[in-house]
Amino acid sequence: MTCRSSEINWLDVLYTAVRQAPGGVESAARFLSERRGRSIHRETLRAKLRGADGESISVEMAELLTEWMEDMRCPDAHDWVHAFCGRWGLVATRLDACAPEQVGLPALMAAHMETSKRTGAMAQEILAAAEDGVLDEREAEAIEAQAREGQRALEELIVISRRAARRGQ
Repeated sequence: MTCRSSEINWLDVLYTAVRQAPGGVESAARFLSERRGRSIHRETLRAKLRGADGESISVEMAELLTEWMEDMRCPDAHDWVHAFCGRWGLVATRLDACAPEQVGLPALMAAHMETSKRTGAMAQEILAAAEDGVLDEREAEAIEAQAREGQRALEELIVISRRAARRGQ
């Protein structure tokens, strides 16, 4: 049986990222066992990540899993943090939101194109949701997920803009 997962629930986002990382939940459990010095079975970890039967994951474990995914250069290692912040109406952004070589007007134009692409994707979600005249929870989540991606793209655009201005480019 497949469980419905949410793109905006931080626990679902973390679980999805761990599952998609090389080695998945089994490799993550092995990493946690080694780092914590306490054994955790993959199915126990899976239950914690799913929030099944009253199980829950600690912030310490979530941090360690994030570190593990960062080490493997998983692009979605921080997505759960963004989802967690979004739950409270906050936005998290990296202080190094873009690569240091992204400077000047060409980089700014590329960042602008990315924000425009994200805005277009969000507009598509809104149009699709409006077709039947009723906005359901799944549609609202899809719109929110696109909007959060757009927020992160805007943060990158801001960093590039400020960096270009400081360098007079």
